[in-house]
Amino acid sequence: MSLLESCRSPSDLKQLPLDRLPKLAEEIRDRIIHVTSENGGHVSSNLGVVELTIALHRVFNSPEDSIIFDVSHQSYTHKLLTGRNGPEFDKLRQTGGISGFQNRAESPHDAFGAGHAGTALSAALGLAAARDSLGGSEHVIAVIGDAALTCGVTLEAFNNINFETKRLIVIVNDNEWSIDKSVGAISEHLAHLITSPIYNRTNRELEQFLKKVPGGEALLALGSRIKRDTKDFITTKASLFEQFGLRYFGPVDGHNIRHLVRYLEFCKQAEGPIVLHVRTKKGKGYAIAERDPEKFHGASPYFVETGEPRHSPSSAEPPAWQKVFGETLVQIARADKRVHGITAAMPSGTSLDIIKHALPGQYHDTGIAEEHAVVFAAGLAAKGLKPVCAIYSTFLQRSFDMLLHDVCLQNLDVTFCLDRAGLSPGDGATHHGLFDIAYLRCLPRAVVMQPADEDELADMVCTAIAHPGPAFVRYPRGCAVGVPMKPAPARLPIGRAKVLKPGADVQFWALGTLCGEATALAGRLEAERPGLSAGVVNARFAKPLDTDLLLGQAGRARLIVTLEDHVLAGGFGSAVLEALSDAGSKVPVVRIAWPDAFVEHGSSQAILRAAHSLTLDDMYAKVVAGLAGK
Repeated sequence: MSLLESCRSPSDLKQLPLDRLPKLAEEIRDRIIHVTSENGGHVSSNLGVVELTIALHRVFNSPEDSIIFDVSHQSYTHKLLTGRNGPEFDKLRQTGGISGFQNRAESPHDAFGAGHAGTALSAALGLAAARDSLGGSEHVIAVIGDAALTCGVTLEAFNNINFETKRLIVIVNDNEWSIDKSVGAISEHLAHLITSPIYNRTNRELEQFLKKVPGGEALLALGSRIKRDTKDFITTKASLFEQFGLRYFGPVDGHNIRHLVRYLEFCKQAEGPIVLHVRTKKGKGYAIAERDPEKFHGASPYFVETGEPRHSPSSAEPPAWQKVFGETLVQIARADKRVHGITAAMPSGTSLDIIKHALPGQYHDTGIAEEHAVVFAAGLAAKGLKPVCAIYSTFLQRSFDMLLHDVCLQNLDVTFCLDRAGLSPGDGATHHGLFDIAYLRCLPRAVVMQPADEDELADMVCTAIAHPGPAFVRYPRGCAVGVPMKPAPARLPIGRAKVLKPGADVQFWALGTLCGEATALAGRLEAERPGLSAGVVNARFAKPLDTDLLLGQAGRARLIVTLEDHVLAGGFGSAVLEALSDAGSKVPVVRIAWPDAFVEHGSSQAILRAAHSLTLDDMYAKVVAGLAGK
């Protein structure tokens, strides 16, 4: 039996000799690489925290002690050490397997669920304050990445710690990366701490503790050498963390388990909130991921020997939606220097890396700070520029107040391109972009659109940039449809739908790629019900709706059917119902969309659609029932 197989719980890990833990780390890396090479997943971030996670579970007692990972896309080792190293891990991120993130419903060892950056410290502080209120003695540990420090919510939590608790452990896992290379003043501050460590006034308490543990004298000697090398060791300006009233220790080698265990034991016994600065290497132990940590941040299935994807796109395969967006933006930005691209630490994920390399003076990366990115864009627009914010749908929802208060209220000329609108199967509920129409449709002055194909996407990007006000373009993950594209994009009339197939009895109103399903359903309906006429409309706009066309068709139709890759509540179908109701139309409406629920992760869109009665057969049955008045 391997060491990893023998570790069915953290208590088993504690029984292993300390000198066997590097071997355990090696086995864990092999396990992660094998499974992610088959399923895809977050590779480099998980390989970078193997030793740190082993040390955490060696020192602390999960689930009594709460270990919270920021984003939690680095929790694979945590899962392996807490009883999930079986068939469920083989199906990581797949149907029937475990989530790629911490999930409270999955295990008591997952103290807090997450899939977005910057939430760990606030959650940990809440757990610690609750512990204090209830008279508990357990430990609360927040593992945050250095890039989490660019999130406003993390800094808000730091500001609040000393007012809420006297005991909290914060691990800063500093690997210089979020997804892309970390940017900004805080990243530079951490670099300063590394090149000129201040070790937070290495005091008598730490010295006394280290003298009691094996190897502690060597650590003290290391501290003495650092003191000699840094003249102003004590008088230099305090670290960012000290400014918030937290004791700071580090940086510590995040791949030396012995040292990590010693420092964590000290943190465990220390009084007052404490920060341990740990230096790790993203992709550690897999040379290919170490060389290209961004590529292996969120990887598709790959060949271990080469790192190349198992599925290489062929020349005949349509381009990715995001690539079409990126290339279109560069084409427009070359002709208009007022057009600037903005990303929140996702240049490759949104294809803004294209404008980053082609037109660096028209490119901005705010770090993982979506709220700041939106207001920053508003500031650019207030001076006459034409910013284009490319942010995943699931991440833009973090900026709702900024969209309302800073962009739409002031009617500023900002374009938002929402990548990953719709399902993100492997990532699950935290990453599905199924709510954006609902939270955008209520914003006055917002224009919300979705293309049916890549040529229409280029037209919509052009239309949004040309529109003098806030405009939103949503599009899914993956390959586009495969239609030919015009040499240059063209502007579309705002709020005008496109009739794809004329008809009279049943009118299918589809948004985005659901136009394909609508066309198939119309054809099947006419084939199976001779004499019945079915029309198909590419709605294009969720706001404003083409009410002239809609009401004109509603006056003759027996049934209106709406289709969208979004939840039912508040979505495109709701907009159609509202428009018909306002006009006094009595035509029945069948809405086809995702249920009012959080959709789980799964192996594919097809599997998730089948699980939620959204196959083509399911859709057809709903249409037939609608015609029958059921």
